[in-house]
Amino acid sequence: MKKFIPLVVVAMHFALAASFAQTKVDTSAYRSRKLKVDEVNLVSGYYQQDGNNSAVTGGVGTEHLTDLANTINIKLSRYGRNPNIKHHFGFELGVDTYTSASSDKIDPSTISSASSSDVRIYPSLSWGIENEAKRTRFDITASASTEYDYQSFGGAIGFTKSSADKNLEFNIKAQAFLDTWKVILPIELRNSPQDNHQSSPRNSFSVFMSLSKIINKNFQMVFATEPGYQEGLLATKYQRVYFTDNTLKSENLPGSRYKLPLSVRANYFFGDKFIVRSFYRFYTDNWGIRGHSAELELPIKITPFFSLSPFYRFYAQNQSQYFAPFRQHTLAQTYFTSDYDLSKFDSNFFGAGLRFAPPKGIFNVSRIKTAEIRYGYYKRTNGLNANILSLAVGFK
Repeated sequence: MKKFIPLVVVAMHFALAASFAQTKVDTSAYRSRKLKVDEVNLVSGYYQQDGNNSAVTGGVGTEHLTDLANTINIKLSRYGRNPNIKHHFGFELGVDTYTSASSDKIDPSTISSASSSDVRIYPSLSWGIENEAKRTRFDITASASTEYDYQSFGGAIGFTKSSADKNLEFNIKAQAFLDTWKVILPIELRNSPQDNHQSSPRNSFSVFMSLSKIINKNFQMVFATEPGYQEGLLATKYQRVYFTDNTLKSENLPGSRYKLPLSVRANYFFGDKFIVRSFYRFYTDNWGIRGHSAELELPIKITPFFSLSPFYRFYAQNQSQYFAPFRQHTLAQTYFTSDYDLSKFDSNFFGAGLRFAPPKGIFNVSRIKTAEIRYGYYKRTNGLNANILSLAVGFK
């Protein structure tokens, strides 16, 4: 950690230097320096899942969960004294309300435990400075998140550079999340009331890098990777693990984890009415998981102002070396979990989106530019299934 902070300062220094470095520019062209609202986006989503492999009860039992999420995102901008320098400002506020039947099994003797339902609030602020002459942009983001047993503070710095013809763009963003969460044990494993008042850190660091290229007027590609590292309490201590001799323990996992995803995205435009969007991602980590994702989306413009976007996503992974189902772990193992997120499974996610963008605005309100509704159905081979419905409205 002592070496990480100076590296961030150095990175910020070079990014700022690149953004502010100026050549002589023509200042005769006037651009308004007033703060302007670029867009406002409102997004609401409803998520509902069911399954029978709850990690809270050792890999068996209900996984029923519902979540209602609402976010507002505001983007503003203004030009500085130099007409080639543009400042970007962003604010986002999200509120999730969820209920979890499995979390209510942490202490089955209670009518409703505190973690069976909760509200998560997560605001973020961002500032960016763009040098339009040099085609560079530097961004800083600060975020926070809080709920009953988890608090998180995050920060990110990013830098973007485009080629002279704007057909090639490189983006890099470093992120850090410093989290603290309460250590909640299953009721059977508590020795005293103080067992539920301890807190432990969980820190996450990652660097996202992407290279996007416009091959021609119809074909675009993006290559991306986001190596990451986590440290701290990575096990969820209220998740039970039952052993072959029926011994009960709390989930135990290593205190560090390395992750490496690699992805490629390709979009092809067949005229003005039909687009093929494809995506592939490979994932690996030092817990033994290897995963493959493939996605295809086919937006079709039905009218100039209305489009339909069916999509399908397939994912497959092998199981972590620390996973075993109910009563299949042995006491000789140091690390153990019965969380089926770390098991071997395939999943299918499919659905469609409807997007409206009439020239006079939604319901003839000129400020409401777009509205999109999407539905998706998710199903795993281990029995978990979910319904996801979202609505997004854009203002300008």
